[in-house]
Amino acid sequence: MKPLYKLAIGIITTMAVASCQKYESLEYTVNKPASFGSQELIDGYQPLKTYIDRTANPKFKLGAGIGLQPYLSKGVLYRLANSNFDEITLGYEMKHGAVVQADGSLALTNVKSLLEAASKAGMSVFGHTLIWHSNQNANYLKGLIAPIVTPSTGGPTWDLVTGADFESATATNYQTNTNAVTSFTQAGEGFNNTGRALKINNAAVRTNDYDAQLFLSFPAVVLGEKYELKMNVRSDAAASYSTQAHVTPGAYKHYEFFGTISSTPTWTTYTKEVTITAEMATSGTIAFNLGKTATNYYFDNITLKKYNPNGGTTIVEKTAEQKKTLLTNALDKWINGIVTTSKDYVKAWDVVNEPMDDAKPYELKTAAGRTNIPADEFYWQDYLGKDYALKAFQLARQYGNATDLHFINDYNLESNIDKCKGLIAYVKYLEERGAKIDGIGTQMHIVATSDKSKIDEMLVLLAATGKQIKISELDMGFAGNIKTAQATAQQYALQADMYKYVIKKYFELIPAAQRYGITIWSPQDSPEGSSWRAGEPIGLWSESLIRKPAYVGVADGLKNK
Repeated sequence: MKPLYKLAIGIITTMAVASCQKYESLEYTVNKPASFGSQELIDGYQPLKTYIDRTANPKFKLGAGIGLQPYLSKGVLYRLANSNFDEITLGYEMKHGAVVQADGSLALTNVKSLLEAASKAGMSVFGHTLIWHSNQNANYLKGLIAPIVTPSTGGPTWDLVTGADFESATATNYQTNTNAVTSFTQAGEGFNNTGRALKINNAAVRTNDYDAQLFLSFPAVVLGEKYELKMNVRSDAAASYSTQAHVTPGAYKHYEFFGTISSTPTWTTYTKEVTITAEMATSGTIAFNLGKTATNYYFDNITLKKYNPNGGTTIVEKTAEQKKTLLTNALDKWINGIVTTSKDYVKAWDVVNEPMDDAKPYELKTAAGRTNIPADEFYWQDYLGKDYALKAFQLARQYGNATDLHFINDYNLESNIDKCKGLIAYVKYLEERGAKIDGIGTQMHIVATSDKSKIDEMLVLLAATGKQIKISELDMGFAGNIKTAQATAQQYALQADMYKYVIKKYFELIPAAQRYGITIWSPQDSPEGSSWRAGEPIGLWSESLIRKPAYVGVADGLKNK
């Protein structure tokens, strides 16, 4: 123990000597990085929904778009949604394509689980969506209206492959490109003064004959098969036009298919038999090249038949009325199933989604003239007509709660003011025919530099309808589809400002009684590989769930500061 004792004495002596000297502090400070301070400011904000003035806006709902599984897993996104929002909207899982199976049955187990989980958390669910052209089980719907195939035996036959008499607006097997504008003649102006005909206007002589085209589609042809095309044709001015082989409309295969057709102001019958060559094989579309004569072309009673030397199948197209009945029944079954299952939990629905055409904003979308249509798209309006939405609203009202709120919803209303006006006009049309429409949703998938004056104009127009107004799918990237890795602090500041601007203007321009709410469509930044705005910094949180300046923009907009 003696050596340790001596060491202790030495330490004490040294401390005593040191204590007799004057202390001089060495000042050294480190400034907190600006990014740390900014993030602390953002993180200091309360949950978003706490900034809503519930006295002035007792029914207002702040919503979030979220996937079914992230919510059911009850992980971080579940807690984030519950703490910041009043309502959730599923992006896909309550849509036709997710629920309707190949045989037409409805798989509703996941929907029921989601509704029960949300209810236990005190979270409301907005129903999205009952009728739309996208996210549909299109294979099932197309199967319902497919031709009737009857086996036959015997000698050689010419079996109908496809045809069109143009007595209805149904356009399942024909379409045109942009320069060929379609309409129909009056009844009695078809071939032999019977029925009506398809009318196609080519307004100017084009550089190429294929710049204005009519397409007739059918199952792909095979090498060696024999076909007969027959149709009645005329034109206001004498014209001659060739036919091309396309795999699908617009997908060119071969310059020659069913010959060159001549037409005059008098109806004539054109008939052409061809044997399929290697150059034509795999084609499933005839393209009629109408671009070299500025005139109106007329077509009636088109039939395409396939030669069967030993007898075979007879293919009979269903009539337009048969297709309408089959699809109306399918729509009834779908809306009945999803609404009845959800009615104890869901009190508001997007009944009709994205009805208006972008290029013709006062008209409905249609498959006619479109090429490369995705496999999950089905245009109900092409078969049920302009009143397809009327039927959807009637069915939703029939199977839901008497007090449910029913919305019609569309996008680009803030950038295409005519589309906004077209949607409002369509609402008026539907209501004149008996629909009860409670609200209008404007999606608002915008960028940080979107035109604020047009946003204001849209909100004023919507407010004037007297309807409940919902910003239904608000998210925001940057012009040029800038990815998250390239976004700058200045751009994030602009994004926060625009989120704040949109929300403040909503409260300023939409009367209190009409404020249904605002839904943030993508709370998180979109990951690479996403089907929606892939890799873009559109959220209020980063992919790793760190709050962004946009969070502050939304919060400040909600508290109206």
